[in-house]
Amino acid sequence: MSDKKQTQIIIKLQIVAGKATPAPPLGPALGQHGVNIMDFCKAYNAATADQADSGDIIPVEIYVKPDKSFTFKLKTPPVSGLILKELGIQKGSPEPNRNKVGKLTTDQIMRIVEIKRVDLNANDDVAAAEIIKGTARSMGVEVTE
Repeated sequence: MSDKKQTQIIIKLQIVAGKATPAPPLGPALGQHGVNIMDFCKAYNAATADQADSGDIIPVEIYVKPDKSFTFKLKTPPVSGLILKELGIQKGSPEPNRNKVGKLTTDQIMRIVEIKRVDLNANDDVAAAEIIKGTARSMGVEVTE
């Protein structure tokens, strides 16, 4: 008999909105902790159904309790995904310091800040905008002031 106290496990994944399936990486990640994979897929797909048409990747934190039941919390899409969507491009530059793939205006940055505000570790919108600008620069996107 062990005195080890069981605690809940947190699994962090990024899944396309409305398209959770038991296939890898989701199935193995949940299966190893004994979670009913289909129950999670149905709940996640229902929770993200309104965003399914956009094709956004929605990060999710899954809290698995010792009895194998679970709850989950949806996050906002990653900044890089929002920048790509805002510019209408497929991917960032493979050489961000040399090849630029687009320009992000202040208005576009503030739209992304509006979406990401709850998940960003920033005290105000100016600090949040700086985080967005840094991500944009690392993707090869010019930031216009």
